[in-house]
Parts: sequence; C-alpha cells; structure tokens
Amino acid sequence: MEAVPPLFCFGVIADIQYADAEDGYDFGGCRRRYYRQSLNLLRAAVEAWATEKPPLAFVLQLGDSIDGLNARSGQSERALEQVLAALGRLPVPVHHAWGNHELYNFSRARLVRTGLNSRCCGAAAGPPASDCQAYHFSPAAPFRVVVLDGYDLSTLGREPGSPRYQESLRLLRKKNLNDNLNDPTGLQEPQFVEFNGGFSQAQLDWFNEVLKFSDENQEKVIVTGHLPIHPDASDRVCIAWNYKDALSVIHSHQCVVCFLAGHVHDGGYCLDSHGVHHLTLEGVIETPPESNAFGTIYVYKDKMILKGRGRVSDRVMHF
Repeated sequence: MEAVPPLFCFGVIADIQYADAEDGYDFGGCRRRYYRQSLNLLRAAVEAWATEKPPLAFVLQLGDSIDGLNARSGQSERALEQVLAALGRLPVPVHHAWGNHELYNFSRARLVRTGLNSRCCGAAAGPPASDCQAYHFSPAAPFRVVVLDGYDLSTLGREPGSPRYQESLRLLRKKNLNDNLNDPTGLQEPQFVEFNGGFSQAQLDWFNEVLKFSDENQEKVIVTGHLPIHPDASDRVCIAWNYKDALSVIHSHQCVVCFLAGHVHDGGYCLDSHGVHHLTLEGVIETPPESNAFGTIYVYKDKMILKGRGRVSDRVMHF
C-alpha cells in the first residue's frame, strides 16, 4: 500500500448464501452454486482480514449470508449460526445488509432478534417509527457510512395482512402482470420482481436528512445496501425497484463518494454522471473452491483503494 497510511480500512463480502447442501445451480440452471464450500471461503476471508495492517475498522457483509435452501430443509437457524460464528472470530464490528435470502429464511421480526441486526453496533438511529433497518455510523472523521434497507418495500419477510406488505404487493402487481412475480419477462421495468425490493418514502426522507447533515459538516459518505441502485453497475433485473429515487437523493447532495452493493453475483462497477462510484461485489456463492470473492478497502482523504481477492478485482476510486 501507499507510504501514507489510510484513515481506516474495512472488509467487504457479498452473497455467501451458505447451505449445508450439495452444489446446485441458479434459477436458469446454468451457473454453479457452491453451497457448502461458501462457508470455507468465508472462513478464509476472516483469516485473511485478521492479518491486515493496519487492522480493519469493521466489515460490511452485503447481504444473502445464507441461502433460501435452508428454509426448505429446516436448517435456517443452524446455517445462520455457522455464518455468524465464522464472522464472530473478527475482533471488529460486522455491519449486515439484509438481502432476499435472509428474508426467505426469516421474517423481519425474527431477523431483528438475530446477529444480523447490526443497528446496535454503536450506530445512529434509522428512520423514526418504523421497522426499517437503515442506519449510519462514522468510522473516522470526516467519513460516514450509511446502510440502507433495500427491502423496506417488499413482500418478503412481512405478514401478508400488514399494511407494508399490502402496499408492496400493490406496487409489484401494478408493474408486473406476470403470473410468477419473480418473472421479469416482457416488463418495461424488469426490476419489479419479488426477489428485489425498494425504499419507502420515509426511508428516503431520512436518507436525505442524513446527507444534508453530512453536506453541512463536510463529510464524505459511503452508502451500502444489498441491492445496486445504478443500472450500469448491475444487470437490468437485479436492481432496487425505485433505484431512481435513491439516486435522486444522492445526486441532490455533494457528500456521497461511493455506493457498495451485492445481489449480482458477477459484480459490476460504474462511475456515474455525478462522480459517485457504484461498486457491486462478486458473490461468494458462485466462486469455485480454489478461488474466493472478498476484499479490503483502504480509505484515504481523496480516494478508496480496493484490494480484491480471487474474483474481486483491485480498483482505485478517486473523489
């Protein structure tokens, strides 16, 4: 690394999707998924992070820590226990985004009572009067990290009779007329499938206020969540329902330097028209046993340097 030490550094990993199951394939039947091996790759990442100099300040787990297969085999609790045990070997906080696979295994009410509820890691409160999992924290001045809840609007993990479930289902059915709500065929806006989600207006209003504070205090902000919010850092399907609304909030401020996401197992990257870096991390679940997919990001006053492992490429992001 550079002679000048970073202000701080942190680990990033996405889409572990662990299950104690034989290898399988994606929904298209052509991409191999290494369910059992993903836990070994996570453990290898934790071992590598433990040797970092300077030590990590925290780790971002970008969602889909366990696979939906666990719900069908009755192994949800056990699988999550193993993933959290691996991450628990780290002597630093782990901040978790919630993805669709967490919500295939647990209700939102249950997730709050698991180790995946990282709002308690010394973070500032999220949106008022809601179960939204968005929050923010400052690892070192003048930086702030905002964790967004991309399934705040979603039918996943919610009681079918609840107002937010009904609101989400109405929106989904308005945009997706297919019998199978996970089918994007023929959709003008193909992101409107059930395995994605969106941001409520209350979360967007809260997000706007956080960024306003950061503007006023000359902070630089790293935003993260499971779902990408820029089409050029994703495919056309695997992106937040109302990604344009989230981008609009970001672009109305000066402080955001980067958006980190998972969900798209091939990863992605773009520098948008407002100078914001959008980095989508490659998924562990589709990584062969002899490789890996994680990284460490070193943060300086004018740039972030990603040192990737395995499928994750090195990258320098200036701001």
